[in-house]
Parts: sequence; structure tokens; C-alpha cells
Amino acid sequence: MNEADKYRLLRPHAGLLVVDIQERLCAAMEPRALERMLHRTRAAILGAQALGLPIVHTEQYPKGLGTTHASIRELLSGGAPVEKINFSCAMAEVVATLKRSQILIAGMEAHVCVFQTARDLAEQRFTPYILVDAVLSRSDEDRQVGLSLCREVGAVMTTVESALFDLLGKAGTPEFKAVSAAVR
Repeated sequence: MNEADKYRLLRPHAGLLVVDIQERLCAAMEPRALERMLHRTRAAILGAQALGLPIVHTEQYPKGLGTTHASIRELLSGGAPVEKINFSCAMAEVVATLKRSQILIAGMEAHVCVFQTARDLAEQRFTPYILVDAVLSRSDEDRQVGLSLCREVGAVMTTVESALFDLLGKAGTPEFKAVSAAVR
């Protein structure tokens, strides 16, 4: 694979991982930033569903941090979350469920679970794609450091809209209409 291929998302190779968007963790976030992240994550989920991508979501110690945020959980009613105590989501259960080499990542927090997941996926020869508009930390400084660390370990930085339209490749299809509606 040449370097440019790393930046080409392909539907048969892509899956979506939604990391730890849980009620009690959301309560610690800045409200406006949280609202935007939830909106963009919902767009990522709806777009992934329209494109037929596998989706996995995780919950970090749900007994302490609660369940997945209701606005996200309602879109993921078809699959149970993968519960974890490790910060990284690059676990056998997640990888086996996604069965894809290109992993789009949304969730929290950028400097802990998202970074460690991206690092561990890259070590396992997957290509992590960080959906920067759907990733959050309690502080902007931690978010920026997390995104930088993800880039340093080989993750591709992208946005929800950029990733979904790259996966589409063209307009004029039923999937295009669904994705266009999702990113509005």
C-alpha cells in the first residue's frame, strides 16, 4: 500500500467504533462541546448505518460511569455495548465484531480511551481514523493533546462528513441521500 492509500476509505474495509459516550462522563463535559460531539456522533452512526458498515460501541466501567448517552443509545438499539475496564478498546471482541481494517473512531475521552485505542489498533496493523468533530475530552487542552498523540501513532485525522463522503464516492444513490440527511 502506498502512503496515499492510507487516506482512501473503502466501504468493504471500514467500520465505526463509538467509544464510551456515557451519561456520567457526558455530565463532566462542557455543554456546548458535548452537544456538538453528540450531534456529529449521531451523524456518523446514521451514515454508517446507511452505508452498511458494522458499528460497535463500548462502555467503560458502566457501573460507575453509567450507560451510553440516551441520544446515542437509541440509534444503536440493535447491538449491546462491549463493557470494558481497559482504557483501550482494541480488544479481541471489538476487532472480531468489526472485522474491518479501517476503523472510524468517535467518542471520549480523546487523551485516554480514544488515544490508547488508536495506538493499540495501529500496533495491530489496523488504520484508525479519528473523527475529530466527534471526539471530546473534559478540557480542550486534553482533547488537543489526545488528537496529537493519535496522529503521532499513525491515525488519520478526518471529520464525520469527510469520512462519510469518502466512503460514498459519488452522489445520486439512495445512500447519498441518507448520508446527506445525516450530516445536516
